[in-house]
Amino acid sequence: MIQKPVIAVIGLGYVGLPLAVAYSRKYPTIGFDINANRVAALNSYTDNTRETTSEQLHEALDVHHLLLTDNQEALDRANTYIVTVPTPIDEANQPDLTPLHDASYLIGHHINKGDVVIYESTTFPTCTEKYCAPIIERESGLVFNRDFTCGYSPERINPADKKNRLETIKKITSGSTPETADYVDGLYNSILLNGTHRAPNMAVAEMAKAIENAQRDTNIAFVNEIAMLCSKIGIDSKDVLEAAGTKWNFIHMKPGLVGGHCISVDPYYLQYLGNKLGYTTDVINAARRTNNRVPHFIAERLVLAMVKGGITVKNSRVLVLGCTFKENCPDTRNSKVFDIIDDLQDYGCKLTICDPYALTVTLPKHLQGLHQRELPSVMDYDAVLLAVAHEEFKSLNIPSDIIAYDIKHILDNPSQNVMYY
Repeated sequence: MIQKPVIAVIGLGYVGLPLAVAYSRKYPTIGFDINANRVAALNSYTDNTRETTSEQLHEALDVHHLLLTDNQEALDRANTYIVTVPTPIDEANQPDLTPLHDASYLIGHHINKGDVVIYESTTFPTCTEKYCAPIIERESGLVFNRDFTCGYSPERINPADKKNRLETIKKITSGSTPETADYVDGLYNSILLNGTHRAPNMAVAEMAKAIENAQRDTNIAFVNEIAMLCSKIGIDSKDVLEAAGTKWNFIHMKPGLVGGHCISVDPYYLQYLGNKLGYTTDVINAARRTNNRVPHFIAERLVLAMVKGGITVKNSRVLVLGCTFKENCPDTRNSKVFDIIDDLQDYGCKLTICDPYALTVTLPKHLQGLHQRELPSVMDYDAVLLAVAHEEFKSLNIPSDIIAYDIKHILDNPSQNVMYY
């Protein structure tokens, strides 16, 4: 097995960059990304994801000599490749394996006999063995589990979470051979403070990752359904959940928009797997349908409140506060706020989107002209939608003559005109 690891991390996003920085403290490390602008920004000590600080980049680049590059030839130096590319879904909610394919293809042109490839990207069970490894075989001419081996250690990055960081979480590890499993487990244990859980094989590790987020999706779908019922009754779902939460075995979950790169995506990989096996994942499918209804429900409730308040909906001025998929985070991937915005535009509302974290270029193109980072005066609007619980919004004062829909229970001192989801 490899005695002196030289690591190449493929993909420098939310997952890959912190991993490359952590490994650079222990081993020669190369961080590769096809986005030249991203690489240039990182080499200037700027991480727009806010997952890595300028000080950490300074240390990694200047002290530990981390190489961040878009030059494929640098990968020739590596003997351990770690793939941290996105695994999105397409418009039909089917797995889009293009990034995995491209990363495996790239590795196939640089890998040498005896090297190890570890995948962190979320996918369905057997994907590493039956989809990724054959691509490397085809491009390299090497034979899987004879000339090279694979491991799977699913990412557990939670954007904007300052407590559960890469080094402090427990990581699942696995390998395609017992020797590789030992190597992968030892490699991660060398940078982690909380150790690892070694899965018996890669398929178990792949399935474990997929169900982590499918479980949350299902639990949130239940409380979203309760919140929609409460809204129609005219009672506050927060009060209901607090009351029910006094029972010792009640599971505490909050309703809300389910977006992002994990919870709103990973269940579709299990749906896909089930369909391939001739099995219908009824609970997973129902949860996805429920959570996808929420943005449209919220738009309808806000419009109904405006009508009841005597506001002409067409050409009404609506301020949307927050468009990222979660609070205090710049990530807009699969943000369900955009679904609400599209619905409100269909009703004829004139919108302003305020988000101090989001980068305008990450918004859908048709909405980029509506975005600003500075908070305008709420007095200039007929209605305010508090969509994301950014810290900057919590002390906001909403006058009682303005319709406000606080879907995340953000406000510290709400007026009587504030609705809750």
